[in-house]
Amino acid sequence: MNNSTIQPYVFYGGRCEEALEHYKHALGAKTEMMMRYSESPESAPPGMLAPNWDNKVMHCAFQIGESTILASDGCSEKDGGAPQGFSLALTVKTEAEAQKAFQGLSLGGSVQMPLSKTFWSPSFGMLTDKFGVAWMVMVTPVQQ
Repeated sequence: MNNSTIQPYVFYGGRCEEALEHYKHALGAKTEMMMRYSESPESAPPGMLAPNWDNKVMHCAFQIGESTILASDGCSEKDGGAPQGFSLALTVKTEAEAQKAFQGLSLGGSVQMPLSKTFWSPSFGMLTDKFGVAWMVMVTPVQQ
């Protein structure tokens, strides 16, 4: 497992393209690839996809900074919602970058902890975006 990688894979329950557009504006995200169910070389098994789901995102990869996040609409609206037990941690270099990212991500979402100084970061905050994805935004700690 020496060359293994772990990447988050987020399901948006039919709102993947909307999320990509939101992250593009809020964080400068760039879509690396996207395939719709209708573009797949193999059809989904009968009954797997919700009705009229052919034009939804089967798989995509987008980049924020140097990180790649994988995503999909899933197979129906039930595949979206608030995942439990994890957050995407976004680390930036300046407080201005943190403020911009935090404001953009929090549009339509909810803030659990506003950006503030902590013992580990000059600026740290937690929020859930309008797609139900939990985020922690922080500034890289100053090395002593």
